Parts: sequence; structure tokens; C-alpha cells
Amino acid sequence: MKRGVVLVGAVAAVVVAAGCSTLSYYGQAINGHLDVMRRAEPIAARIADPATPPELRARLERVVVIRDFASRELALPDNGSYRTYADVGRPYVLWNVFAAAEFSVEPRQSCFPVAGCVAYRGYYGHVDAEAYGAGLRKDGYDAYVYGVPAYSTLGWFDDPVLNTFVRYPDAELARLVFHELAHQVVYVKGDTMFNESFAVAVEEEGARRWLERNATPAERDAYAAARQRRADFVRLVLRYRERLDALYRETLPDEAKREGKRKRLAEMDADYRALKASWGGFAGYDRWFDGGVNNAKLASVATYEELVPAFRALLARENGDLPRFYAAVKALAKLDKPERDAHLAALASNVSASAGAPLRLQDRNGTGSSPLSHGHFLLGSSAGFR
Repeated sequence: MKRGVVLVGAVAAVVVAAGCSTLSYYGQAINGHLDVMRRAEPIAARIADPATPPELRARLERVVVIRDFASRELALPDNGSYRTYADVGRPYVLWNVFAAAEFSVEPRQSCFPVAGCVAYRGYYGHVDAEAYGAGLRKDGYDAYVYGVPAYSTLGWFDDPVLNTFVRYPDAELARLVFHELAHQVVYVKGDTMFNESFAVAVEEEGARRWLERNATPAERDAYAAARQRRADFVRLVLRYRERLDALYRETLPDEAKREGKRKRLAEMDADYRALKASWGGFAGYDRWFDGGVNNAKLASVATYEELVPAFRALLARENGDLPRFYAAVKALAKLDKPERDAHLAALASNVSASAGAPLRLQDRNGTGSSPLSHGHFLLGSSAGFR
């Protein structure tokens, strides 16, 4: 906790010199996070408290098992994170705001004195997030505002389990905890896609091992079906993101690009309806499509998913040995970004070659991380589609 307090103080000191708008943004970040930490209390105490509702007690007991599994079986940090519980009194702890220009699939950058240029912003208040998104739309940007159930402070604080996700099914709860703890293993400032794709690879492997040890065959089958639907959805999103990127790079009048964008997004909607039919009508991704798809939504998915195949390949190269995998990722993290990207592209190319299809990495220059939701001192982990 002490390191986190020092860090927050340092951030505040820098921001004071940076201007009122930045100070206001960091002010809500600091106050919001400290409020979460004030609400946290040891899980053991909540379990022992006779006033704790039986359903919550059962979920917290499950968290203890998952948390121990994370360190014992996945070599994830064994510290105070996810050993306390906080009820924040709302359905999400944060709301993220992604934005992209009308003719770009790259996220809009925001720059801050400490965190540098980042890919999106996070707010502890829904109204504040919506107001920021509305301002971006007024300025001609595509914007996407979505709730985040959890974030990681990268080890600066002992992150608590929150009411926003404690009642998730076991596999989803485990997946989220594994993902957040992975951010404490490796984190590269200014490379959100690297960080999130690594954490997704860890959560996938962790969930697989958890299910092998703790789930019934029926539960494993249900989880596999859900993950297949997610993979189908991600492929759909990345395919149309690439199609739109190609359109925006063409030398065309704005009106032609606008019409091409409208047409492609309409085709994406039709393809999603067909995908739903192949799922037997499963509607779990309808919410993501509600209100229409835009560049910001496409960018939000790519942030989590685009480099996952490369990390899967690296884990396979290390024969599934997680400590060796972490060491290899740490070595990548020390490289300059162009060299790191080249290594990841080579790993991804090997995967796509074996699958018989090309895999093109988007240009990630400048993609950063949010100081609130995916950033240097507060990092969110769950995009709206996940």
C-alpha cells in the first residue's frame, strides 16, 4: 500500500503543474481508487462474519481456492492482491472511453505528464465517462463507452475482489483473476496491445488448467462452447477492422469513404446475424452491437486480441512451462518496440503459416495505455465484449 500512496502523490504533484483539465482527470482517478481501497477488507474476515450473506460467503470461499491456484499452479504473484473484498455499490468499478477518428481504426491518443500518450481514458463515474464520450462525438470522433468490472494496479496496491465480478461463474471468475495477476508479471509502458494480449494468453492457459482440475465434463464443454463463440466473434471483428483500415487508406473523397464505411458495417451486422444463427440463437454479443458498430468499438477489441496468437505460439515453444514463458515475455518486453514487434510478427506468422492463412499485424505505433483503465498506475482488464 505504501508504494501506491507514494505513486499517487507523485502523479498528483506532476499533474498540478500540467493544467486544470488534467488535474481534474487525475483527481477523479486518485479519489476513485482510494475510495475502492477504503472499502476493502480481508476476505477471511468477511467469510467469518456471521452477517455475510451465505451466497457471498460461498463466492468468497471460491475466490480463496482460485487465488491459491493462481500462485501455486500458474506461478502468478503470491501477494495481497485478491485477498480482500470491496463492494463499490455499483455494477462496474470503471467506465472506459475509446475513441477513433471517422476514418481510422486506431484509437485516439491522450497524453499525460506521467503515463505519456495513452489509448483511451477511464472514469470512476459513468456520467463523467459519458460526458467525455459525448464531447468526442461532437468533435467528429467515433466513441465507445463501456463498463469495466476490474482493473490491476500492477502491484502498487493489493487489488481487491469486487462486487462487480465476485458472482461470476467459477471459470469466468478464475479467468479474470488470472488475467489481472498476469499484469503484475509483465507490463510494458505504452504498449497496451502487448500487455493485454499477454494477459489474455495467460488467462486462457490458466482457465484451461483450472477446468481440468476443478470442473465437470459438462462444465468444460459449456466453457469450450462459450470460448468458441468468443473466438468466432473476435475473428468477425478483426476481419472488418482490417477491411475498414484498407478502405480508409485509399485515396477517396470523404463521402465515398463514408459510404464505404456504412456499407461494410451493414455487412458486418448481417454477418453477425448469420453467426448468431450458427450458434443456435445465442445473443450474448447483442449488447456489443447495440447502438451500432464504429471504429472505436473495433479498436477496443483489437487491443485485447490481435497479438494473442503470437503469445500462444511462444507458450507452445516453451512447452507450456509458464515460468519459462514469463521469462521469454520479459525478454521481449526489454526490447525496443520495433524489435519487439518484429519478434511478435514472426511468432504470429508461424502460427498463420501452419494454419494456411496470412495474419497481418496492424500498425501499433503510438498505441498506449490508459492511466486509469489500462495504464501505468491503474490498469483495467475487461473490455465490453469479454
